[in-house]
Amino acid sequence: MAINWYPGHMHKARKQMLEVLPNMDIIIEMVDARIPHSSENPAIAELRSQKPCIKLLSKSDLADPATTEAWQKYWLEQKGTPSLAITTKEPGRIKQLPELIRKLVASKVGHTRKIQALIVGIPNVGKSTLINYLSGRNAAKVGNEPAVTKAQQQVHLSDDIVLNDTPGILWPKFENDNSGYRLAITGAIRDTAIEYEDIALFALRFLAQHHPEALTKRYQVAIPDLTADHDADIALLEAVGRRRGAKASGGRVNFHKAAELVIHDYRSGELGAITLETPEMIERELVVVAQQQAEKEAIKQAKLAEKAKRKSGLRH
Repeated sequence: MAINWYPGHMHKARKQMLEVLPNMDIIIEMVDARIPHSSENPAIAELRSQKPCIKLLSKSDLADPATTEAWQKYWLEQKGTPSLAITTKEPGRIKQLPELIRKLVASKVGHTRKIQALIVGIPNVGKSTLINYLSGRNAAKVGNEPAVTKAQQQVHLSDDIVLNDTPGILWPKFENDNSGYRLAITGAIRDTAIEYEDIALFALRFLAQHHPEALTKRYQVAIPDLTADHDADIALLEAVGRRRGAKASGGRVNFHKAAELVIHDYRSGELGAITLETPEMIERELVVVAQQQAEKEAIKQAKLAEKAKRKSGLRH
């Protein structure tokens, strides 16, 4: 199933973001520490030009610390992008942000005007909570579901920094289907726009391969060999449902309830601090995506050439 969720207000917000981007001194991109790549907005990388950028890895308490460090090292070495791993449980880390902004921008702006910082991120990544903490007041509306903020706003963090907040936005199409699934698992896509069973099966396949101990500890189920049995993931979801009492009439497992249990347990950290992607994993996936796109383009061009050939034949 292809994951996609791009309501109208996101299209409007994207246009507004691109309009104000040239006037910004620095971009702060907030990503989910559990999916550092999949929660990056590709438009930012394409359009920020030479503007400095800071990556904020939110919800880092729900992510694997070693993998978070690997991503921070990767960004710094590959893109020269500094980052902060933050969590509301350790607010001291958040307080480092204004000073890091000044360090990267103050020499260019000087003391003639305030630093204009643009903060962007996917829905439900925690921007509003961050802004409220930094400003010391409820400057941004907070909710436990994506797409709560629907309009741009300015927040004065200090005498010299203005934070320009934007609604959480996704993008019209996910080139990497796996990224769509990961965004859905972590809660960036509204639940009414996804199929819980499909998302849970993706999560179980990943966990069974990379974190089987988390599944056995939480659900006390045997982990099947998913490479040997095509339906083993469904059997695993059924086993989880039976263990957790997700039953329908007649004693059958209610797969939707079982899927909800798995997704809730991941999002809440009940399965442990688990990151769904590593830099090496993403680099492999991007190679596959590039190959797929090249094949699609080749097919498209072949069809266009054949169509032109037929038209030419008709003229003669």
